[in-house]
Amino acid sequence: MHRIGAHVSTAGGVQVAPGNAARIGARAFALFVKNPRGYACPPLDSEKVTLFLRAMEETGFDPYHVVPHSGYLINLGSPKEDIQAKSFQSFMGEIHRCEQLQLPYLNIHPGSHGRTDEERCIARIAESINRALSQTKSVTILLENTAGQGSSVGYRFEHLAEIIDKIEDKTRIGVCIDTCHSFAAGYDIRTAETYTQTMEQLNRTVGLSYLKAVHLNDAKGELGSHLDRHHSLGEGNLGWETFLHLMNDPRLDEIPMVLETIDDAIWDQEIASLYGLINKGDTTKKISKTPPRRKTVLP
Repeated sequence: MHRIGAHVSTAGGVQVAPGNAARIGARAFALFVKNPRGYACPPLDSEKVTLFLRAMEETGFDPYHVVPHSGYLINLGSPKEDIQAKSFQSFMGEIHRCEQLQLPYLNIHPGSHGRTDEERCIARIAESINRALSQTKSVTILLENTAGQGSSVGYRFEHLAEIIDKIEDKTRIGVCIDTCHSFAAGYDIRTAETYTQTMEQLNRTVGLSYLKAVHLNDAKGELGSHLDRHHSLGEGNLGWETFLHLMNDPRLDEIPMVLETIDDAIWDQEIASLYGLINKGDTTKKISKTPPRRKTVLP
């Protein structure tokens, strides 16, 4: 079964998120576990944790269909020591909050290098993740691919693969693929042929066994524009055919697929439309999820 949902509001506390997701017909959801525009991340109030767990049970959401998203300020690859230190502490706080909420994933944008050294940035990100995993017990970190805007890394599948290569505990690392970011970074997924080619490239480079979540967004920018601008489904340069491929790809069964489109007032309609695409034609080529045997070397 495909698990489609959206990044829902937590206004009033994390405990409202499951109900917000259920009301729009979601079978998965994303949320922020803290204010995404700040570094501070103290432990959650125990009452809110209890209410969240109760809401999860009442709405029937499986924790593996929930994808917490890290804050906007976190940059594990920053060349500035103070920013990197604050980012790491905030990152650790978010992992601890996910542990409190009994959620197995935390999705992050890998980081940016400030127009300095891309390779060193990737090394810093991996070092930070290894350090965080060594100090925690359960949460799997999902690296989200980026559009390549500014000096961010992660816009090439090779970047994600190189970070994964450097992670010591590979049972606690995965990826989240964003459709808008992929397109903006130059990966065409609009036709059956180009979608299959992109998925084959992802499998060869990273390995589909690492794919744990998908962000569903149309794109305001052109192919390869590096413009991180989401759009409502069918309103941007990706178009509905792209989402037809995703909805009929059996490799994505049980993987949380969440909307981050620009109009939350129509998320229920977008979710219903996506479910309506299922069984409209399997246009995808089946590829195994066997991790590739590779040691990534960037040119």
